[in-house]
Amino acid sequence: MKRLIAALFSFAVAALPAGALAADAANGKRLAERWCATCHIISSQQQSGTTQAPPFSEIAQRPHIDAPMVAFFLMHPHPKMPDMSLSRTEAADIAAYIVSLK
Repeated sequence: MKRLIAALFSFAVAALPAGALAADAANGKRLAERWCATCHIISSQQQSGTTQAPPFSEIAQRPHIDAPMVAFFLMHPHPKMPDMSLSRTEAADIAAYIVSLK
């Protein structure tokens, strides 16, 4: 029985998308402090941002927001957001941090 459970767990982990296990919210916070804090309020400790960009906590609370959606958005920024040329890993890490604020 233990072997069956271990095999099922291994199969479930292998079926996850490649970035699902690799995203690092702590690194995402460090990246956000460097790249995003000028415009967004990225944590409750931050005192100011701009009125042009929503706080990360507000983004995290939006319905249907998940890490893959945020990472995709970060890889294809809209006109008001500068293109920071984030790698997929960096985008996934920032997305993991944002979603961790739910």
